Amino acid sequence: MAQANGGSASTAAAAPATGASGRQAGASEKSKDVRLNNITAAKAVADAVRTSLGPRGMDKMMQTASGDVLITNDGATILAKMTVEHPAAKMLVQLSQAQDSVAGDGTTSVVVLAGALLQVCTGLLAKGIHPTSISDAFATASRLADDVLKGMSFSVELEDRETLIKAASTSLNSKVVSQYAGLLAPMAVDAVLAVAVPRPPTSSAAEIGVNGVGSTPGTSIDGDLVVDLNNVRTVKKLGGTIDDTCLVDGLLLTQRAATGGSAGVRRVANAKVALLQFCLSPPKTDVENSVVVQDYAAMDRILREERQYILGLCKKIKASGANVLLIQKSILRDAVTELSLHFLAKLKIMVVTDIERGEVEFVCKSLGCLPVASIDQLKADKLGKVDLVEEISLGSDKAVRLSGVTLPAGVPRTVSLLVRGSNNLMLDEAERSLHDALCVVRSLVHRRFLIPGGGAPETQVSVALAKASKAMSGMQAYCVKAYAEALEVVPFTLSENAGLNPIEIVTELRRRHAAGETTAGINVRKGAVTDMAEENVLMPLLVISSALGLATESVRMILKIDDIVMVR
Repeated sequence: MAQANGGSASTAAAAPATGASGRQAGASEKSKDVRLNNITAAKAVADAVRTSLGPRGMDKMMQTASGDVLITNDGATILAKMTVEHPAAKMLVQLSQAQDSVAGDGTTSVVVLAGALLQVCTGLLAKGIHPTSISDAFATASRLADDVLKGMSFSVELEDRETLIKAASTSLNSKVVSQYAGLLAPMAVDAVLAVAVPRPPTSSAAEIGVNGVGSTPGTSIDGDLVVDLNNVRTVKKLGGTIDDTCLVDGLLLTQRAATGGSAGVRRVANAKVALLQFCLSPPKTDVENSVVVQDYAAMDRILREERQYILGLCKKIKASGANVLLIQKSILRDAVTELSLHFLAKLKIMVVTDIERGEVEFVCKSLGCLPVASIDQLKADKLGKVDLVEEISLGSDKAVRLSGVTLPAGVPRTVSLLVRGSNNLMLDEAERSLHDALCVVRSLVHRRFLIPGGGAPETQVSVALAKASKAMSGMQAYCVKAYAEALEVVPFTLSENAGLNPIEIVTELRRRHAAGETTAGINVRKGAVTDMAEENVLMPLLVISSALGLATESVRMILKIDDIVMVR
């Protein structure tokens, strides 16, 4: 009897324990499903852009809701235009945007790397390894990888223009406009070096957010100069070819000179430029009011008053010393009239109208002038000094170029890049390609180290981490080895997109790096593994170090998500 009672008691005690373990098992299964769902969604985004990686990568054609067509192989642009709903997939889109802001290049590589890391995570999770263990091991591997990248990099001086051009050309070689790399790369180098300014002594890497540098591992500023790419303006003009693209040292305005007839001024030397935010036209009544004119005498009196009003404005402008006027676009009334243009032409004053509100800040920064809101504020100290202002012909179109700008001491210069193309698709792609090349040179200004491309850094890090994992123990060794294997996705994809045998190429590449050839990479033109330093395939250290750091951070974040909660 006692035995029976004891058995009943033990059964009753085991029942709650069984229920608790069942709930834990259910929660664990739910976490696995959520994690696997996140990884699958993120990998889908990575697979979508993987075929665009490298100089032989494919282009994507996208059609917007309005019917506009976009052709590009830029990872950040592709992902920004994609309609992504899943939260984990959106993280990879934001990852590409973060890489674009930090380094400007490697936006496709960072997403492909993240997808490969998530792929190996799937296998590690299936073997029962805890996500936290994987995350910690990946963080260790990322730090080791950064040390390996620093060890295989070499310094570069800003005076070495040829090396800077090689780095910019490497970025352009994977673009649609790769055949124009020899023209665009020197322009990108000259533009960045022209706007580079000394770094303020109190500024840190985290404070210079406008320059695309943050606290990401491997993105610190080493140099004494900083570059704000907002000082480089890209002007697109339809017509001609990419060969007609040029760098303008100064300011280029897409507007024509307002002449009001054949007597207008189209060229002014030793110009003093005023930026006006008021109109040179007769004032109008309010919308609710009206003026009733009953006879011709009243009409003549109104016209005489208008003439005297405009003439007074023009005389005050002449008295200020200004001989070039940039007039902001007005939506309430005409910025200028035929009469005001006639008076200004008589006074030998050049006029450019329809300056957009968004252009005012850049114009003021470029010319060292200040915007003038009323005629009484127009003084000599608010004028910009320019050696030459002239209207130039761009095929059937015209533009205004201001060159030889005299700026006060300490004010950063600005430059303009005039991009020409036969159609809007080519213009847009050339602008995006130039942006990437500018960012590459900016990365070298901030962190003056170069590293071979062509899959060489990823392979070197993979070989080094695989060797380091043998000295580790437990789960960490297994996870670090998996991290090393995931990095081979870049050389594998480069060779695959180039039509080569990826298994053969990656095996040969791994063998060369294991033998100590740290600069060996994939030469897609020759279809073989060659020395990337001799082939001039170079890239900034900041690009690859930030890509590895950002990809690892994103993967670790996705791994630690075990549930998705919907909120209002």
